[in-house]
Amino acid sequence: MLKPELQAKYLHYLSNRKNKQEEGFTLIELLVVVIIIGVLAAIALPSLLGQVNKAKQAEAKNNIGSINRAQQAYFLEYQQFTTELVQLGVGIKTQTENYIYSSAINIGIVNNKATSTKAALKSYLGLVGTQVGNVQTSEALTVAFACESNSPTTAAPGNATGLGCIANYKSLAN
Repeated sequence: MLKPELQAKYLHYLSNRKNKQEEGFTLIELLVVVIIIGVLAAIALPSLLGQVNKAKQAEAKNNIGSINRAQQAYFLEYQQFTTELVQLGVGIKTQTENYIYSSAINIGIVNNKATSTKAALKSYLGLVGTQVGNVQTSEALTVAFACESNSPTTAAPGNATGLGCIANYKSLAN
């Protein structure tokens, strides 16, 4: 038999132990946490999706820039432009998961196009042409521009007739 003081301490120990086993979160506390996580997700998700689209559009911007520079190099070597991406030797596929790449020549200006295959992405247009650099020597300089559609579209860009962006497209030179 235990002494009464030890019995009291033992009973006190058992009652404290039992209370600790019953500790936990209430349903209201759990609901508050779930609501807070939901609000944070609702705020962050649109921003995340916008960044994903920007990353996909970076593919087209980089490829149009590479195609424009390759067209300038091709002109330097052959004194003409080409509509065949393979002849440029830049290793860009004519179609990727997000874009279809093509080239067309209109009035001496090559129109390099990156047409979006997804409605949430913008399309791009690269323009390369020549200008007379020195009037006395009639030296031809190649000039390149890159343009971005004002809003997401899957429509192919039209052909430019001058060295400037077409309607509904803005310059990326900024």
